[in-house]
Amino acid sequence: MQKDLSGYRKTYEKSALLEDYISDNPMQLFQTWFYEVEESNGIDEPNAMTVSTVGLDGFPKSRVVLLKKYTHEGFVFYTNYNSEKGKAIQENSKVCISFFWPNLERQVIIKGNAEKLAKNLSDGYFESRPDGSKLGALVSDQSSVITSREVLESKLQELEKEYAGKEISRPEHWGGYLVRPVSIEFWQGRPNRLHDRIRYSLINGVDWKMERLAP
Repeated sequence: MQKDLSGYRKTYEKSALLEDYISDNPMQLFQTWFYEVEESNGIDEPNAMTVSTVGLDGFPKSRVVLLKKYTHEGFVFYTNYNSEKGKAIQENSKVCISFFWPNLERQVIIKGNAEKLAKNLSDGYFESRPDGSKLGALVSDQSSVITSREVLESKLQELEKEYAGKEISRPEHWGGYLVRPVSIEFWQGRPNRLHDRIRYSLINGVDWKMERLAP
């Protein structure tokens, strides 16, 4: 089985990324781009991002999760700490997260170090979730092998009865990560594959150095 995809072509012409018109702070530029993606109404989940880790087996692995907050410190997402990604981060905190916004022909690629959020912050976010999502965190031993879908459905029904009318507390194995960036690259599609690539690198843990990369 094969399919030749060499004929796929797209011309990128929607915008440009020039040093004279962007912030010296990459988090400010990220905020500008994120707002523009939201306002474009061209993507269902503009906060969907790919998180890449180096697994315990030595292989890199990427998966899509949802960004839940960004600040001057970095980027926050939530997961099961006992999952494959959680165990990978425990062993090697260096991760890469990336966003792809095709309607604006943009990518953002972020290298950084992931650290667990303070428990009270994870508690606060967990409390804001719908009860179904809270129970889902209790039901699933994320990344473990299960025999069937019915195992999950049955466990969910049991927990729905157990917690009927009761508060659902955050389990200790579930919470947030903050990814503190050390490098943020902004990619803007341009004609003739001469794309704009601007990389910000953290210097001395404080200042950002801006450089243009060849496409």
